[in-house]
Amino acid sequence: MAKPVLITIDDDPEVLRSIERDLRREYGENFRVLRADSGQMALETLKKLKLRNHPVALLLVDQRMPNMTGVEFLEQAKEIFPDAKRALLTAYADTDEAIRAINKAKIDYYLMKPWTPPEQGLFPVLNDLLEIWKKTYLPCFEGVRVIGDRWSPKTHQIKDFLARNHIPYQWLDIESEEGNKLSSYTNPDHVNLPLLFFPDGSHLLQPTNIQIAEKIGLKTRAEMPFYDVIIVGAGPAGLAAAVYAASEGLHTVIVEKEAPGGQAGTSSRIENYLGFPVGLTGGDLARRAVAQAQKFGAEILTPQEVKGLRVDGQYRYITLADGSEISSHTVIIATGVSYRKLNVRGCDKLTGAGVYYGSAMTEAMGYQGEDVFIVGAGNSAGQAAIHLSRYARSVTLLVRRDSLKKSMSKYLIDQIKQTNNIIVKVLSEATEVFGKDKLEAITITNLLTNEVETLPACALFIFIGATPHTNWLQDIVERDPKGYIMTGPDVLHGQMYPKGWTLSRSPYLLETNIPGILAVGDVRYQSVKRVASAVGEGSIAIQFIHQYLSSL
Repeated sequence: MAKPVLITIDDDPEVLRSIERDLRREYGENFRVLRADSGQMALETLKKLKLRNHPVALLLVDQRMPNMTGVEFLEQAKEIFPDAKRALLTAYADTDEAIRAINKAKIDYYLMKPWTPPEQGLFPVLNDLLEIWKKTYLPCFEGVRVIGDRWSPKTHQIKDFLARNHIPYQWLDIESEEGNKLSSYTNPDHVNLPLLFFPDGSHLLQPTNIQIAEKIGLKTRAEMPFYDVIIVGAGPAGLAAAVYAASEGLHTVIVEKEAPGGQAGTSSRIENYLGFPVGLTGGDLARRAVAQAQKFGAEILTPQEVKGLRVDGQYRYITLADGSEISSHTVIIATGVSYRKLNVRGCDKLTGAGVYYGSAMTEAMGYQGEDVFIVGAGNSAGQAAIHLSRYARSVTLLVRRDSLKKSMSKYLIDQIKQTNNIIVKVLSEATEVFGKDKLEAITITNLLTNEVETLPACALFIFIGATPHTNWLQDIVERDPKGYIMTGPDVLHGQMYPKGWTLSRSPYLLETNIPGILAVGDVRYQSVKRVASAVGEGSIAIQFIHQYLSSL
């Protein structure tokens, strides 16, 4: 953590050096001492410190300076660091001005020149001021600061990206005093938001995920051109495959489009995963798995998107979004699925501005005392309902079926029944959403009676169906009509040899129609949509990888 700053200002070089020397000698161990020879120079320094989020504890300023007096400086400095202690250095003739400054600039103390020896004339006063400052000082947040409009889809996307990649950040609404002031230092017109500030004082306007990743040190480029196994997707299945592959000595790289954890990584609470009786969040599970994979030497590229796959003899090549290629002997496809879009009027326009796909845990606390709605009846929807009920005034689950029993685990159903502010509307669906710049209302239709009601709403979270991420595979890997990848016995379709198959043996259990290319987790045809089964498939896939590699 950066040391709190003491700043001394005087236009007399000799006096300035003397004060700086005394301050460093007395306070240098616990404070950073800076000096400036003019008020304007000091204001520029304060703005830079504000951008870096470094705390300022004390301003020790000479009153008689050209262009800007000490009092004028302290008045402006208060706008930047209102909690810093302010002390004025004055000559005897300026005593009346110093007294007026106590009321006008709200200074904390004034000292008469000369103050020598400092042990008697300076340090006792500063010690008292710094002691008072320490008692009220809250350590500054050290991380990325995000400034933007709460209802901006781009702002939501950036907050979600940082949260899912476990990057600490502080959210500042542009409408807040602090957010508006901080933005004005580099973006006076407050355009092209969101604005991100980094600990080194630099900033980015409306950055892409790739730009953020490069700035904060995420890896987006592979270290080697060739690997034993490339894993596409870092959900539970892909991370499990990486842990087992790397731990068994295979050169392994994972390519993840958004953030480790996949759809499961957005879950607010997983309570039926073996070994965690009190449950854990999807983010915790992803973080632990990433650490475990990296411990064994697996590389993780994120955010990085795979655009294509090609086969050349025993080599498999994937093409990345930047046009580069990585090659390997084997590929494991673990791209998972995404929630299907809700096809109702007004939904697309408000996505990210009150309408969210998935749990959007980053937004939950923003809906304290509000009415929110959830579309869906699976475990993810149930977990989100329980999580949101801690903040929202009411959470309404819209369920197309006549009950939750066919699609949700019993432990979640029981928790929902025991939560007073969760309402379950069965045989109901959202048919329209309203709002100009943000969600304001939702229309609900009863599927049995066709009764329609429009209710005020601040947020709508959508958990319906699933769409596999397989368009990039084109016609190389065999898929069912919905895009799920066929593996093992399913690729045969009654044929002796599937398309692209060149070996005398049958495909392994998780192998696609292309030897050495496997699919695991939710993206696989007829897979069990549970975290534990995805982890299991990812781990056993490595045994098939070993068998394939030994045959080369």
